[in-house]
Amino acid sequence: MYPNNFRYTKEHEWIKVEGDEGVVGITDFAQHQLGDIIYVELPAVGKELAAHQSIGVVESVKSVSDVYAPVPGVVTAVNEALGQTADLLNKDPHGQGWIVRIKIKDKKDLDGLLSAGDYEKFLEGLEH
Repeated sequence: MYPNNFRYTKEHEWIKVEGDEGVVGITDFAQHQLGDIIYVELPAVGKELAAHQSIGVVESVKSVSDVYAPVPGVVTAVNEALGQTADLLNKDPHGQGWIVRIKIKDKKDLDGLLSAGDYEKFLEGLEH
């Protein structure tokens, strides 16, 4: 269910590494928990992020939640489409629903993230 080429956080973000950049979004689990997403606050391009720093806010009919940077980096692009169609996060959280692209400072930081299998095991623990 969760793409094997992504890495995951226990806060339900994912990162897909492409060269020295990473595409970041929220997981399918996160979008299910949030419900219908109506607004996404995006960071400015060029913003420097520390690991676990908020990169923006996702607002749904149920709640407002921060989205966190999985690793340190600099924002190189934001998904402008979310401004018009925030529900892309519900429809395609691991694809068109990406939130930001970041230039990764050090790929060693990815080592602390979960594989797809580890993330799925983590989710099983939450459901009990």
